[in-house]
Amino acid sequence: MEYRLTLHAREEMSDRNIPIQMVEMVLTNPDQQFEEDGLMLYQSKFAGAAGKTYLLRVFVNTSVVPARVVTVYRTSKLNKYWR
Repeated sequence: MEYRLTLHAREEMSDRNIPIQMVEMVLTNPDQQFEEDGLMLYQSKFAGAAGKTYLLRVFVNTSVVPARVVTVYRTSKLNKYWR
C-alpha cells in the first residue's frame, strides 16, 4: 500500500516511541483490518516489555491517493479492541 504519514501521525509515533518499521509491518501484514468511523483500521499484536502483549493500531484514510496514515497508537487493552 502506498501511503503518507500525516503530521499528527508522525507526532504520535514520536511521542509514543513507535518506530516506522512497526507501522509498516502492521500495514503490510495486519492481524486484523476493518473499517471504523470512515477509516480503515489495521492492527496487530506485539510482545512488549516484561512479556506483556500489546496492540498496535494504525488508522488510515484510504479515500485519498496516496492513503494517509491519520494516527497510530499502542494499547494493552486487547479485550476492548480485538475482534
